[in-house]
Amino acid sequence: MKRILAIILILHSSFCALYLKAQDDVEYRMELGVGANFTSYQGDFSNGLFKNMQPGGSVLFRAILNPRSAMRINAMVSKLKGDVSAMDTRYPDVTDLKYSFGNTVVDLSASYEYNFFPYGTGRDYRGAKRFTPFISLGLGLTYVNCKDGTYDYGDGSGSGGDFHPQHSTSKSVVTGNVPIGVGVKYKLGARTNISFDWQVHISFSDKLDGIDDPYRINSSGMFKNTDCYSAFTLALTYSLSPKCSTCHKDR
Repeated sequence: MKRILAIILILHSSFCALYLKAQDDVEYRMELGVGANFTSYQGDFSNGLFKNMQPGGSVLFRAILNPRSAMRINAMVSKLKGDVSAMDTRYPDVTDLKYSFGNTVVDLSASYEYNFFPYGTGRDYRGAKRFTPFISLGLGLTYVNCKDGTYDYGDGSGSGGDFHPQHSTSKSVVTGNVPIGVGVKYKLGARTNISFDWQVHISFSDKLDGIDDPYRINSSGMFKNTDCYSAFTLALTYSLSPKCSTCHKDR
């Protein structure tokens, strides 16, 4: 009987030790990683979400606020591509140009991410899940290099029955954007994470395609008649900056 009690006591002690050890896994304050993305242009000359998708790359940083939320800083380089001749819509004078573009875009954004489930291994935070969907919202800065300059149809002029848009040789377009996204995360290991998300970047400019106001209709409002672009990003990150193991954790 004493031997049986001794065995039960040893097993109980071992189980408790393993349980406490499992609940004492390290939590991390941040993630750093890289991503591969495909970017598509949505504007006056786009006819589908997945048309003319262009490859690109990104570097991202996450500051982990708690298992349910994080702040993400993302730097992305890609291209925006479109072609007037592929459109069914007819624009005043624009179709005569047989206009097409392939403009380089650089995006720097900061977004707040909300996880639907507490995110973790389940040992670093009690009840955490390795997999979680998430949503994001933020602010960003967009730079576009328009290789042929920009055409402004709203400020064009007509003479002898011909219409001539105002043309600028400036190739730089700098504007703000609002990224709105949805995605999923999965924790591959204690310090490795993989995520896939789709972000729509609603810009404050109508010149990302190199043409401003092809309808020649005056409009007002921050987001009215402006260009957008979508980015599908697959990212791999590595967790950094472990929290003090003797400090209170976010439980």
